[in-house]
Amino acid sequence: MPVSRPTLNPNVLYPGDAVALVSPASPVAQARVEAAVRELSSWGLRPRVYPHALDAEHYLAGGDATRAADLNDALADPDIRAVLCTRGGYGVQRILEHLDYDAVRRDPKLVVGFSDITALHAALWSHAGLVTIHGPVAAQLERGGLFASTLKHALMSTEPLVVEADREEPTFRVRTTGVAHGTLLGGNLSILSTCVGTAFMPDLNGAILLIEEVGELAYRVDRLLTHLGNCGLLKGLAGIAVGQFIEPGHGNNAVRPADVLSERLGTLGIPVVGGLSIGHGDRNRAVALGSRATLDADSGTLTVAPAAH
Repeated sequence: MPVSRPTLNPNVLYPGDAVALVSPASPVAQARVEAAVRELSSWGLRPRVYPHALDAEHYLAGGDATRAADLNDALADPDIRAVLCTRGGYGVQRILEHLDYDAVRRDPKLVVGFSDITALHAALWSHAGLVTIHGPVAAQLERGGLFASTLKHALMSTEPLVVEADREEPTFRVRTTGVAHGTLLGGNLSILSTCVGTAFMPDLNGAILLIEEVGELAYRVDRLLTHLGNCGLLKGLAGIAVGQFIEPGHGNNAVRPADVLSERLGTLGIPVVGGLSIGHGDRNRAVALGSRATLDADSGTLTVAPAAH
């Protein structure tokens, strides 16, 4: 049985609320941040670009100290009601031990991102019980469409979200049967794997595990799943929600990630649903991590309670 724990649900956003744009991982282009500011402003929000959001130091958005400082300042500022990460890439795990989790517990805010931001979601859940949003980073708002509408729904609505398996997704054929109920946790598979053994790895017992990936060939997906399995982390799951697995190159490999996912997950005896438009593809639906969810493998749906109340 999963361990019962208190959870923190942030408040839903309203027009006039201030939101922070921070870069805790890799650098981001100024034009993409400016596009995000315009989009968020059109929703009636007050976006605030933090001092080091546009910094660049090799593959990081500035030094560890400045990235952590921007994030901590946003988490502690009572005027800020949501923290939007500008992009993923790499770097979050370097600053997790320096974050102010007491500030999170005092004043829970909506925190949004995916990919490398998986590590931040994991840490905020593990150390503060904060419900967060696995969804588009701010840099993707320049693309409008679903990226903007799904994020706006996650931030400014208290309605649950239903994600239906899409036949156009390469992982659509990854499917078992049955219905699972549990807390939705996870995110990017490789980032989740690197959290294992740290103080920031969530307890997955009884959870519905969300996984997605980009740039990994089938054998690497196999290696990541094998690692989680060897650590015993797949045994206690209620179900597995499979998002997008985007291959490198043209995806003309003899063995595809979906083949590996079907083989390794299909024998666990739990509901598994693939084909969910969540991850690095052309559609990235926003869902709440830490919220109660229902995974229906018979109908091919994932229903997730909102992050905000």
